Amino acid sequence: MSRLCFDYGHGGEDPGATYNGRKESDDVLSLGKEVAAEVRRHGVVVDETRTSDATVSLNDRSSFENENTYHYFISFHRNAYEPEKAKGVETYTYLNPGEKSRELAESIQASLVILGFVDRGVKEANYHVLRETKSPAVLVEIGFIDNSGDNNLFDEKRSEIIKAITKAILYELGIDYIEASAETEEAIGQTLYRVMAGSYSIRQNAENQIKNLKEARVDATIMIFDK
Repeated sequence: MSRLCFDYGHGGEDPGATYNGRKESDDVLSLGKEVAAEVRRHGVVVDETRTSDATVSLNDRSSFENENTYHYFISFHRNAYEPEKAKGVETYTYLNPGEKSRELAESIQASLVILGFVDRGVKEANYHVLRETKSPAVLVEIGFIDNSGDNNLFDEKRSEIIKAITKAILYELGIDYIEASAETEEAIGQTLYRVMAGSYSIRQNAENQIKNLKEARVDATIMIFDK
């Protein structure tokens, strides 16, 4: 089963970049948690370095990631420069990145540019959370918090941003994105209890069971578990 570590930048005593009362720490926490919910909907395990407005040091973030083995570590941020002087998205990898880090960064970057953000490119940086984590790691700056145009995109296309980042991650994991039903969308943020209807060593048997369940109007899909 795929497993990810999500890192929401700043928090608690460290609001990150701020502009007109808006805090980076709040933006990335709320958006990142929704991306996590969407990714989990596809059977992926997501651990988070923080789940509330809490202060988490850089060392604690990397130590948290080091405790487990992840397919990817993804850190969510928003950029800042001078008010209204810069805009766009950029995604970072560590210096001389591995293929997995680079490909995920390129997928996330492209998915956000399509939504209207200025393309500032995929870049390399010696950031702590990229350097001190074990798994392929990326850090994404989702627009400039001190740019009104980027904030409008962040707010008005929020659901599209969540979907775009989710699809980029799933693509790199080799998982097909499944559109959420109306019932699923209403349940986001709630605790859901999934019921398994059997495990099969032969895929055809699993597909036959899926067919039977769908004929009985039961929502069903195949989830692959490696022993």
